[in-house]
Amino acid sequence: MPDAESEVTAEGITARYYETETERVLAFERDGASAAVAQNVEGYAMLKVRPTADGDELERYYGFDMALDHAAELLGVAPSTLPIPDAAADMGM
Repeated sequence: MPDAESEVTAEGITARYYETETERVLAFERDGASAAVAQNVEGYAMLKVRPTADGDELERYYGFDMALDHAAELLGVAPSTLPIPDAAADMGM
């Protein structure tokens, strides 16, 4: 069961933040497309971008902005349109 969970929707994009025993996950969905950004639960490792929350890692980034750019590209939107739940705002190094 996640330790923390929150969800926000804006401009047709749903962002869901949750924690597992090992990761912090920010998953996005838009019109059947998905992308996810994950980080270790301690919050100090590089961010992993995946096509889905449990998919294979596509790339790693130090900065949250760069990971969000990649996630937005996977969804076909501008990074500025991605809604970010408050609990995920401190992801990245």
